[in-house]
Amino acid sequence: QVQLVESGGGLVQAGDSLRLSCAASGLTLSSYYMAWFRQAPGKEREFVSSIRWNVGSTHYASSVEGRFTISRDITKNTVYLQMNSLKPEDTAVYYCAADLFNRDRPERMGWWGKGTLVTVSS
Repeated sequence: QVQLVESGGGLVQAGDSLRLSCAASGLTLSSYYMAWFRQAPGKEREFVSSIRWNVGSTHYASSVEGRFTISRDITKNTVYLQMNSLKPEDTAVYYCAADLFNRDRPERMGWWGKGTLVTVSS
């Protein structure tokens, strides 16, 4: 049973930093993608960033590139999202996801966490 558990969300001010974590279990194959998506109230879920687990290659949405950094700790089976220079428009529920082949399409992601709320005040 694949389980993805996010943590690290909270309330911060614009310009602050925050690091999200996603602990994965039950995902034994190494050639898969782990990704972050977000969904603001009244909006569709959108891609944020992803990483290929075995080689560490990364992919970012243009809206966060240069501010966010995705990384993973193989020994802890955990993926992180370091978020810097946060903006009010970054406010959303952030979801961790994983899939064997897809890296950025929410409709094709196979496994999802329950999400963690990030609120950025102005």
